[in-house]
Amino acid sequence: MNAHASTARTERSQPVHIGDHLREWRQRRRMSQLDLAGEAEISARHLSFVETGRAAPSRDMVLRLAERLDVPLRERNVLLVAAGYAPAFQQRPLEDPALKSVRQAIDLVLKAHEPNPALAVDRHWNLVSANRMVAPLLDGIPQHLLGQPVNVLRLAFHPEALAPRTVNLAEWCGHLLERLHRQCEATADPELIKLYNDLKSYPMPARSAPLSSDNVAIPFKLRHGGEILSFFSTTMVFGTPVDITLSELALETFFPADERTAERLKQMAASLS
Repeated sequence: MNAHASTARTERSQPVHIGDHLREWRQRRRMSQLDLAGEAEISARHLSFVETGRAAPSRDMVLRLAERLDVPLRERNVLLVAAGYAPAFQQRPLEDPALKSVRQAIDLVLKAHEPNPALAVDRHWNLVSANRMVAPLLDGIPQHLLGQPVNVLRLAFHPEALAPRTVNLAEWCGHLLERLHRQCEATADPELIKLYNDLKSYPMPARSAPLSSDNVAIPFKLRHGGEILSFFSTTMVFGTPVDITLSELALETFFPADERTAERLKQMAASLS
């Protein structure tokens, strides 16, 4: 299912019965009833009865099926409520005292990554936090594009933001679109699907020649201060989250792809001290 199909399905109807929800997620994961039943160690007949409303699943079964279907924590709560149970997963703001250690971990990673840029984003790619190396790369971007919340994907695609400064715009933004598409497929999040469709509407040059065999990853090449900085990126997520906010956070870290970029970042960091 592509993002357009996901949009159509979202707009067409919102499942209200637990069986409808389970069927939607099973079909989204391209699993048959037999496959899912085997994964969850229940009979295909019983799963069929649950999906058609002829049987009511236990709370444990709902959670087990959701886990096998890799349903996001936020949506697992939806499944539980649809089945008549209380939500199992809390969603706390990062300022909550219970997430103090999480905030400290994020700050530690972002700070330790200097002089390289790093940032944390939420499930919709809105900026949550960034280290001090990010701001210099955004110099000159109109203030109206930096109002809260700052969406980092919109900054990458917007013709008044990073798009005209990105040397390999087609390749880099193509990579970001593909990644966002996978998120839409995995989560069926209407806001992500809208973001995907919005970003596709931005003018984008055709992709150039295939990526050189010398590259180990698609680089992000940015014009800055009369020179070109080249990065490759990695993504970090929390490994065993049981809080919705934590499960939806991602840390995007950038590393210099060449020695010139590494040296320039050191100089930028020194000027900020």
